Amino acid sequence: MTQYLDFEKPLSEIEGKAEELRAMGRADATVDVEKEATQLDVKARDMLATLYKGLTPWQKAQVARHADRPHCKDYIDVLFTDWTPLAGDRNFADDHAVMGGLARLDGRAVMVIGHEKGHDTRTRIERNFGMARPEGYRKAIRLMEMADRFRLPVVTLIDTPGAYPGKGAEERGQSEAIARSTQACLRLGVPLVSLIVGEGGSGGAVAFATANRVAMLEHSIYSVISPEGCASILWKDADKMREAAEALRLTAQDLLKLSVIDRIVSEPLGGAHRDRAATIASVGKALSAMLTEFDGKSADDVRAARRTKFLGMGSKGLAA
Repeated sequence: MTQYLDFEKPLSEIEGKAEELRAMGRADATVDVEKEATQLDVKARDMLATLYKGLTPWQKAQVARHADRPHCKDYIDVLFTDWTPLAGDRNFADDHAVMGGLARLDGRAVMVIGHEKGHDTRTRIERNFGMARPEGYRKAIRLMEMADRFRLPVVTLIDTPGAYPGKGAEERGQSEAIARSTQACLRLGVPLVSLIVGEGGSGGAVAFATANRVAMLEHSIYSVISPEGCASILWKDADKMREAAEALRLTAQDLLKLSVIDRIVSEPLGGAHRDRAATIASVGKALSAMLTEFDGKSADDVRAARRTKFLGMGSKGLAA
């Protein structure tokens, strides 16, 4: 069953009527409703195209958080073969908000690391809604260092509202773990490519996305703080999240102009959740293409390219 966002309510009414008509047709074979239902389908598709053609930054944030959007595990299950999960930070625990392991992408051996939000109440609690604790970042560091040792490219899939701000996480050195994970990204002598598939929240995302190439799905978001958090600080009112989303320039389109990201991966009409298979296929192609750019490059070349990328970040947007 499709879950509709607030701005999609007119669409839900049309699609609901089409389904009601088809249900009537199934219940009574003498009633011909297909022509009218098809007309409603066309009307719904036109409305969907109009809605998604002019999404505001806040609406994009809502799409990026959609419960049915594909998450890290979905991409791993479909795109990667020979998946071998690796667990634990060898210090405190295994953080289930972070998935990581060895796999193959189009036959190429890689290390995969990503945030996993879960897909229902039980798994969302188990995965802590994709908010990693220090042990999650320390696990990622361990896996990145392993990849560097064995000359394996690293692929990261970003989807987190931010690092977990709980008391225990802070006591165990949350900020230090994020900083060291970011440092580990910068030190890698192997290609690191990142793709933001949903939310890219604050340092919790940067710790995985300090990469040679960063891509975003068309309706994903990437920002230093959530719109609600920004509104609470600037206006002392979380209900100002729409204005905050505009000011943050958190959309893929804004960030491409600022050179913060390198490419946008198109989503199916209506967002990734409406055609998960097509979205996952597009992500796979983008990851393979970004990795191919670094074929034959030495470790020094890879580090130099990463350094150049970050030193030039934002220059295009500022010059404009």
